[in-house]
Amino acid sequence: MFLLLLTGIIAAILAIAYVCYRMGFYAPPRQSTDPDAITYPEGDIYVPFYPDMKRWTLEARAMNPEKMEITSFDGLKLQGKYYEFAPGATIELMFHGYRGDAERDLSGGVQRCFRLGHSALIVDQRCCGSSEGSTITMGIYESRDCLDWIDCILNRFGDGVRIILTGISMGASTVMMASDKNLPENVIGILADCGYHSPREIVKTIIRGMGIPDWLGYPFAWLGAKIYGHFDLEADTPVDALRNCSVPVIFFHGEDDAYVPCCMSKLCYDACASRKKLVTVPGAGHGLSFPVDQDGYIQAVKDFFEA
Repeated sequence: MFLLLLTGIIAAILAIAYVCYRMGFYAPPRQSTDPDAITYPEGDIYVPFYPDMKRWTLEARAMNPEKMEITSFDGLKLQGKYYEFAPGATIELMFHGYRGDAERDLSGGVQRCFRLGHSALIVDQRCCGSSEGSTITMGIYESRDCLDWIDCILNRFGDGVRIILTGISMGASTVMMASDKNLPENVIGILADCGYHSPREIVKTIIRGMGIPDWLGYPFAWLGAKIYGHFDLEADTPVDALRNCSVPVIFFHGEDDAYVPCCMSKLCYDACASRKKLVTVPGAGHGLSFPVDQDGYIQAVKDFFEA
């Protein structure tokens, strides 16, 4: 009887952990979509910016970018698109957010790059967009992918290329977690927009937002990631990496961010050991610092990297 009860408890724990994995970290196979369709982030806060997002997407498509591909450390084919402003221009290597894709989240970033005289390489993170994979690791494995994309840029453009690592939301945490991983001198800085300071803490924040105590829900999320996703939510954090960062970092965050609290960028800023700047944007929700204040955003980036 005891063994039967124990087996039932273990089965229930594993079942709940699997549900947590599917809800939080699993990405189902992407279906072929209409190539002319435009996708937008969901939520009322984004609707006023849909016209800008549509324009940015159409303009980016009209540029006929060069397609690029790498193979990740664990054998996934990852896709990117390169938009050249001018030969020899600084390249921003750009990473999108959780369950997003490069075109949806970063087309506006391409326009921003061109206004700054930068080229842009926007990439579909693992298991997103056109890239392979089925598990989102909240920036932990994605930060290793970032290093492979840097190598791709060096192989394609040579040792003299200058690179800025740029990310929004989970993409920001991706590049921050790459900041202490023996970056080549070609990486001249990092732009982190509305990133979280810890995969564990953002998962806890999401769990609390679902009305579940994090002390109850988080162990199942951690277990699901470990058993079914084959990664450890606590293996790395942006704040730990930034304590050993040696390149300049500019942080952006919307003050009205209801998804990744603005205080998380403040924690990253405080931990950062290198030259740094924190820009918060009043009235901006999650990922909306640039759309809300385009000129101010561009001037802040220009001033920081030209200092």
